[in-house]
Amino acid sequence: MSHRYSNKMAAVTHQWIIPAFFCCLMASVADGIEYYVSAVYEHHSILNPNSTALCDRKSALEFMSKNLDIYEQQVTIAAKHNVQIIVFPEDGIHGFNYSRHSIYPYLDYLPYLRLLPWNPCLEVDKYQDTEVLQRLSCMAMRGSMFVVANIGTKVPCEHLGPGCPPDGRYQFNTDVVFSDNGTLVAIYFKQNLYFEYGFDTPPEVQHVVFDTPFATFGLFTCFDILFHEPVVTLIEKHGVKHLAYPTAWMNQLPLLSSIQFQRAFATGFNINILAANIHHKTLGMTGSGIFSPARSSYYYEMESEESHLIIAKVPVDPSEELFPGQEAQVSPVNSEKLGDSVFQTISQSCDPEDRLGNCGASAVQDDTFHAEMMYDNFTFVPVNRSEGSVHVCSGTLCCYLTYHKHNEFNELYALGVFDGLHIVHGTYSLQICALVKCGGPDFTMCGQEVTNASTVLNFQIWGNFSTNYVFPMIVTSGVTLQLPDHWGWKDGHCYINKRTNDLGLVTAALYGRHYDRD
Repeated sequence: MSHRYSNKMAAVTHQWIIPAFFCCLMASVADGIEYYVSAVYEHHSILNPNSTALCDRKSALEFMSKNLDIYEQQVTIAAKHNVQIIVFPEDGIHGFNYSRHSIYPYLDYLPYLRLLPWNPCLEVDKYQDTEVLQRLSCMAMRGSMFVVANIGTKVPCEHLGPGCPPDGRYQFNTDVVFSDNGTLVAIYFKQNLYFEYGFDTPPEVQHVVFDTPFATFGLFTCFDILFHEPVVTLIEKHGVKHLAYPTAWMNQLPLLSSIQFQRAFATGFNINILAANIHHKTLGMTGSGIFSPARSSYYYEMESEESHLIIAKVPVDPSEELFPGQEAQVSPVNSEKLGDSVFQTISQSCDPEDRLGNCGASAVQDDTFHAEMMYDNFTFVPVNRSEGSVHVCSGTLCCYLTYHKHNEFNELYALGVFDGLHIVHGTYSLQICALVKCGGPDFTMCGQEVTNASTVLNFQIWGNFSTNYVFPMIVTSGVTLQLPDHWGWKDGHCYINKRTNDLGLVTAALYGRHYDRD
C-alpha cells in the first residue's frame, strides 16, 4: 500500500537573529548546490519504571508530557536556527517494554487513514484521545517547521475482518508528520517490529512519501532499515532521495552500530538520511545523525546520558554532493564497470589472472579459523603481517584483502566472511566481507565488540557478491566514521578502499543483504 502526502503551502520565511556560526546553515544555495536545514534530536527519554503496570489515560498523559515538554524546548531552539524539518526518535514519548494491555492508555486514537487532512492544534475537539497529536501539531505550528515524531496509536478494525486482533483494534508503532502549519500530513505504521509485544504488524506494507516545499521524503522506522520493505521500495520504486528515520537502536559492533549502518546506507544508495535515536548508554542506545552521500553530522556518546540536537544543511539533490571516489560510479543496485586504475593486483593468495574470478573454496588458505561475530559463524583468516594479501571463502562468497600497516602495535586483525542466514534477533540473509580488529591476541576473540584501535591501515577489500545490495562501512577508533576513498563495482565484484587515514581501524566491511533469500 502506497501513500503519498502533498503539502502545497509556501515555505515560511523566518526572521531570527542568530550567531555567525550558523550563517552557513541558512544559505539555500552554496557552491551551486541547493540545501535545506534539518535537525535530529537524540533524546535521553524519561522512561516508565513500571511499563507493564496498568494505568489510566490521565496518568499516561502526565507521564508522556514530561518527554513532550523536552520536545517542545528542542523545537524552539531549532526554530531559532531556521530549521525546516526536525526528526525525533522512536519510543521517545512513551518509552518501551510494554505489554499489549499496559500500553493501551498511552495510545492516541487514529481512525485508519481517514483522518487526513487535519490540524490537531486548531481542531482539538475533532477526535478524542488525541492529546499527543495535538501537542506535536502545536509544536510544528509554533516552530514553523515540519515535525516527524513516533507515537503509539490505536486504530479500530472490524472484529471479524481478516487479521483484526480479538480486541477489535490494531495497535501500531506509528510515525507521524506535521507540516509547518501544524497539519498532519503523513502517517506510517512500522512494518518490521523488534520484540514489540504491545504493537501489531500492519495488515499491508505501507510506502509512505510526503512532500515539503524543499524536498520529498520517505518514512520508515528503526528495524525496517535491514529489510527490503518498505525502505528499498521507497528508494527504487518511488524515487525517494530523502529519508526521515526515527529509531531506538541498541548498538552492536563490529557491524551494526547505529551510525555505522546509517552512514553505510546513505552511501550505498546515494541518498540523505535524517536519523534520530534514543539515548540510554546503559542500554547501549546512542547514535543519531544527518547523512548525505558526502557528509556526516552525527552524535555517538557512551560516556554520559546527555541528549543532543544536531543541526545540519542537507543537499536537495544528494547526487550533487558525492565524495570524489564516487564521481565515476552509480548506485550498487545498478552496477557498472569502473576504471582499471582503482584495482590493485592481489598476489600470492590467488593466481593474479584469477583475482576477479572464482578462486573458490579450493583456494582457501590453510590458516583459516572460525569465530562467532554478530551471532554468526564467520570464517576468518589472520591479517598479521605488516603488509600483504589474503583471502577467505565461505559458501559462494570469497573475500580478498590487500593491506599495509603504517604502524606496529600488538593488535590482531582478521578478514572474515559470512554467506548465509542470520537467525538471532531477526531472520535475514547476509553476505559480508569484514576486516576487523579482534578483541585480543587470541583468534577466539575475533568478532568481539571493539571501540578503540591504534593500528592505521591502508587497505582494499573486494568480494564476488551475488547480491547487488552491498553497503560500505569504515569505523575507526572511538567509533568515528570514515568514507572510503573509492568503492563500487568492477567485473561483478564489489570493492572498497581507503588509503588516507590517521586513526586506528576498528572495522572495514562490505555488508551485503540478500533480500531474496530471506
